[in-house]
Amino acid sequence: MKIRCLLVDDEPLAIQLLQNHLAHLDNFEVVGVANNAVKALELLHEKAVDLLFLDIKMPKITGIELLKSLKNPPAVILTTAYREFALDGYDLDITDYLLKPITFERFLKAVSRFLNHHKKQSLVNHSMVTSETKTIQIKSGNKYLKINPAEILYIESQKDYIKCYTKDREIVAKYKISDLETMLADKGFLRVHRSFIVHLMHVTAHTATEIEIGDHICIPIGTNYKMHVNAALGMV
Repeated sequence: MKIRCLLVDDEPLAIQLLQNHLAHLDNFEVVGVANNAVKALELLHEKAVDLLFLDIKMPKITGIELLKSLKNPPAVILTTAYREFALDGYDLDITDYLLKPITFERFLKAVSRFLNHHKKQSLVNHSMVTSETKTIQIKSGNKYLKINPAEILYIESQKDYIKCYTKDREIVAKYKISDLETMLADKGFLRVHRSFIVHLMHVTAHTATEIEIGDHICIPIGTNYKMHVNAALGMV
C-alpha cells in the first residue's frame, strides 16, 4: 500500500522539487497539491493523507497555523527557508523539517524517519488487533483457508500465483502479491522485493541486501525497496 502525500507550498518550484524527489520512491504517491492553507484544508477533508509536506511561511494562513487547526493531522514534514521558524513545529509533534533548498539526501533522511515511525505504529496497531480479526481468508483451489497472519513467515510471488510459507505448510493461491500486501497492511508485514513480503516478527537477521528468516531462509532485498526496508529495520 502506497504512502499518500499532500504537498503544500506557495512556491511552484518548491512543489516541483518535492514531486521530483518523490518520483524516485515507488512506495509514495502524491494525492494532492495546494498553494495555500485553505486549499490544503479542503484536500485534507476530501482525501486520505498519510504524509503532509507543509511549507511554513505562506500568505494569510501559515503552515503552523494550519497544523494547529487540525484535530487529527497526518504525519507532517515541514519545509521552510527559515531555520528559526522550523523550531516552532516541534511542539506540534512533527516528523521532521526540511530547510530549503531541499537536497535529495536530506529529503531521504526525513522520509526514512517517517517510515521508521510508521513501521513502529503499524506494529503497535497489529498488537492491538482483537482475536476476532486475527485470521485472514485465502482461496486456494476450491477451498477457502483461514490463516493466522502471525504464522506466516513470508510470501513469494510466482507469476500469477503466490506461495504463502508458514512453519508447517506451503499454500499456493492465485493472487497478485499486491493483493496480499493490501490484505496484510498494518499486520507486521513488509514488502522487501517485487516478489517477496516478509513478516517482521520472524526476521532473525539482515544485511543491506538480504533478510534472513530462521536459520536457512534468505530473502533478497530489491533495489527499489532498500530505503524503505532499511528504515523499517532501523538501519538508517
